[in-house]
Amino acid sequence: MKAVYISEPGGPEVLEVRDVDAPVPGQGEVLIDVVAAGLNRADVQQRRGFYPPPPGASEIPGLEVSGRIAGFGPGVSKPFSLGDKVVALLAGGGYAQQVAVPAEQVLRVPDGVDLVTAASLPEVAATVYSNLIMTAQLQPGETVLIHGATGGIGTMAIQLAKAFGAKVATTAGTDEKVGTAKAFLGADIAINYAEEDFPESLRRQNDGYGADVILDVVGAKYLKQNVEALADYGRLVVIGLQGGTKGELDLGLLLKKRAAVVATALRPRPVAEKGAIMTAVRDAVWPLVADGRIRPLVAKTFPLHQVAAAHRYFDSGDHVGKVLLVM
Repeated sequence: MKAVYISEPGGPEVLEVRDVDAPVPGQGEVLIDVVAAGLNRADVQQRRGFYPPPPGASEIPGLEVSGRIAGFGPGVSKPFSLGDKVVALLAGGGYAQQVAVPAEQVLRVPDGVDLVTAASLPEVAATVYSNLIMTAQLQPGETVLIHGATGGIGTMAIQLAKAFGAKVATTAGTDEKVGTAKAFLGADIAINYAEEDFPESLRRQNDGYGADVILDVVGAKYLKQNVEALADYGRLVVIGLQGGTKGELDLGLLLKKRAAVVATALRPRPVAEKGAIMTAVRDAVWPLVADGRIRPLVAKTFPLHQVAAAHRYFDSGDHVGKVLLVM
């Protein structure tokens, strides 16, 4: 099969399409003929040499795919059949024509979604649901602040939070993206972080109230402002480190607000935890996709052999929604 490898840490030019042996499904795994794979920030960090795959995971990048069931390893208990249209959450290996993955991390494609578009869903749905709902316990009527409005995580998080009855505030880096977040994605408040101090702007637009929950992909760069933006009993959930790994935390302000800071990562979790998250996504998120309350958003697709161009486009930050590789 053909698959993408990283020749050395660096820019998009280090991504190479190679002919490699196809995977053989092991105990409890299914084999998937991949139709499309989603790009994620973790793939970029892996390409740059900052985020190696977990022990035992494939060196091939790619954390989510859509495709068709092509085979079974021993001991698969989930009721799949050959040819079933599915999506899968991976620890690696998605930029390839086939992938073997634990059956617990595989779901049938939600109703009404074509098989290419479906590749935009598993990683963001699992990340957003597990963090906003399972970890932060976001409640209807609470205010949630979501950074990175128009990326894959942001577009899913805005829609999911609105569907769960939250008041949604978000940040973006241009007026055009601010407009997209409000008019197209349904955010109640959208802040241009390049022009405004987002904690002050949030309170001004939210009757003096901060955020009950913050979903943060930036990390250290935003730590001080995020704590300032929290409401009393607020929960800051850090899921990305685009702005660095080390920041100064004002424990006094955190104590005063009786607030919490949590950091999570999906990729290194055990199979059982990922399986529980995917089951929750199937039960809680797929119905919202099927009835149109959550729309999977694809900015652009690229054929596998144009993987370097796909990463250059992803790195530009111009996309609204997901960037996909099509096999």
